[in-house]
Amino acid sequence: MNKSFIATPEAPAAIGTYSQAVKVGQTTFLSGQIPLIPETGDLVTGDIEAEVRQCFKNLEAVCRAAGGTLNHLAKVNVFLTDLAHFPVVNQVMEELLEAPYPARAAIGVAALPKGARVEVDGILAH
Repeated sequence: MNKSFIATPEAPAAIGTYSQAVKVGQTTFLSGQIPLIPETGDLVTGDIEAEVRQCFKNLEAVCRAAGGTLNHLAKVNVFLTDLAHFPVVNQVMEELLEAPYPARAAIGVAALPKGARVEVDGILAH
């Protein structure tokens, strides 16, 4: 199996034993992105919309490093500590991605790293 590892300083560095993304053939598996500011490693401040936007900004940086864009996403997983925030995810995705949209799952979780309220990962096909 031919696989390569994707890393970019435009997204937060891995804070554990994982890569930002792993590319196998024409498919790239993107690790989850929480709303960290890449330059500082701090969580973005503001409301849930600011957090969701930062997650997608980080995900977009990894997509670019892998040679794709958000519109190459085939699957997205969204993890939320409060599913009441899901309409915000829909709004941000509608602004940032073109229809037809990727397949998606939304999962309610008890907690996320560093106290984040949202995490987004995906599979890029390009």
